[in-house]
Amino acid sequence: MPIILTERATHELKDLMTSQDKSGSALRVWVAGGGCSGLSYGMALDDAAAEDGDVVFEHEGVKIFVDGLSLQYMDGSEVDYVDDMMGGGFKISNPNATNTCGCGSSFQTEGSGGCGGGCGCSR
Repeated sequence: MPIILTERATHELKDLMTSQDKSGSALRVWVAGGGCSGLSYGMALDDAAAEDGDVVFEHEGVKIFVDGLSLQYMDGSEVDYVDDMMGGGFKISNPNATNTCGCGSSFQTEGSGGCGGGCGCSR
């Protein structure tokens, strides 16, 4: 499965969907240009049907939509839910990332350009 949800992320997503009365929604995951490392992740609950070009997965009853271009950068990634000093939130671990930003939401892959600076890239 190209995008993996951990057990904790699955549980938190199901709770979120129930609390927001969005049990029929899907998790949409994407990559966009920007961020201090050149690319950044996005995630949202999507009430609409899958769009043309989307790859659709299902993990323990949670639908996941990813557009084909984003999947090229995220194939094999894992979505987890973590608690830290700032609270809880979803985190993506991407095996394709060659550089990541200190903020955790920006990354770079082989051949995707240089570090944009801002919050500190790490290799």
